[in-house]
Amino acid sequence: MHLSSMVDRVAGQGAKAWEIHEAARKALEAGEDILMLSIGDPDFPTPDTICDAAVEAMRAGDTHYTEIAGRRSLRTRIADRHARRTGLPCDADNVIVLAGAQCALFSTIACLAEAGDEVIVLDPAYVTYEAVIRASGARMVRVQQPAESGFRPDIAAIEAVISNRTKVILLTTPNNPTGVVLNAAEAEAIADIARRHDLWVVSDEVYSDLVFEGRHISIAALPGMAERTVTVDSLSKSHAMTGWRTGWAIAPQAVIAGLENLALAMLYGLPGFIQTGAEAALASGDTIVAAMRETYRQRRDCAVNALQPLDGLRFSPPQAGMFLMIDVRQTGLTALDFSWGLLRSEGVSVLDAAPFGQCAAGHVRVSFTLDEARTSLACQRIAAYLQKVGATARIA
Repeated sequence: MHLSSMVDRVAGQGAKAWEIHEAARKALEAGEDILMLSIGDPDFPTPDTICDAAVEAMRAGDTHYTEIAGRRSLRTRIADRHARRTGLPCDADNVIVLAGAQCALFSTIACLAEAGDEVIVLDPAYVTYEAVIRASGARMVRVQQPAESGFRPDIAAIEAVISNRTKVILLTTPNNPTGVVLNAAEAEAIADIARRHDLWVVSDEVYSDLVFEGRHISIAALPGMAERTVTVDSLSKSHAMTGWRTGWAIAPQAVIAGLENLALAMLYGLPGFIQTGAEAALASGDTIVAAMRETYRQRRDCAVNALQPLDGLRFSPPQAGMFLMIDVRQTGLTALDFSWGLLRSEGVSVLDAAPFGQCAAGHVRVSFTLDEARTSLACQRIAAYLQKVGATARIA
């Protein structure tokens, strides 16, 4: 008995990226003293107003099937939010609500690309992108954004890989894992490439509410881009709702129709009480988001201030998001060995960033998902590990 070839296509380095996180999680569940900095899951709960709205709806009997694309009231709120950000008209019919941004990305690529197509991804990129693209049968074409240039996009390199098979450019801004936010010139240059070569752009913007420096630019807002852009977003990071699995795609109506057909076969709509909670989240305006953003900023500054003086580590503070990329090559260890050694020696879990792409090799990704006291403790343990690594190197 054999499984389909798609099972092999979605396996690989990206799937293996989480092995150290799973080992840390099991150790924590077994009662070990572990500080988890290896995943983007906030340590604070979803705000009470959101939970209360969902629980009230559930108790009122909102536990039946709902519209496949999501309730129109929720889609209208999402459309209004997008319109405010882009300055362009957006209707509920341009929105579909799906089970998180991951589901939206998978569904979107499945609707836009197929065997023989190429999808351009800026490296480093989120680890699931490879599987999402390969599941469709398309080929992922990586464009390097070297650490030496601050992980910023190389526009000439993007242009150079365009072929007659190129179908989609998949962007992440703000970027995970680097925290880079596209500036106006970079966004316009990528938009120009998409317009000239008649390409789709899929813009993953799940960290758009968590920008510390600079300004988030949604590429759909640029001239001629709304009709060729699918914008993916969610409430997971901005409202501490990772487990709610509530995300969406905003696109031309023809794309939404395709996504709805796929959702009919795959998802059959989100629970109504979940959507009620999502409406409450969006109805809160910037109140919850501003508090989340400031919390992440403080945690970032705590980690940066503690780690910057340490020999053997190199990094630039991220402009946005909840991750710090640290170059550990000066320690003499690979990032994978550094990560496993840190976990085993000091009980701190971070991710080897290599699965995010070639440009991330030699780096580890550290998350800002613990409060400042525990973030500070984790940094102290990293400092202690660096001392041990240095002593080992001298002995050797």
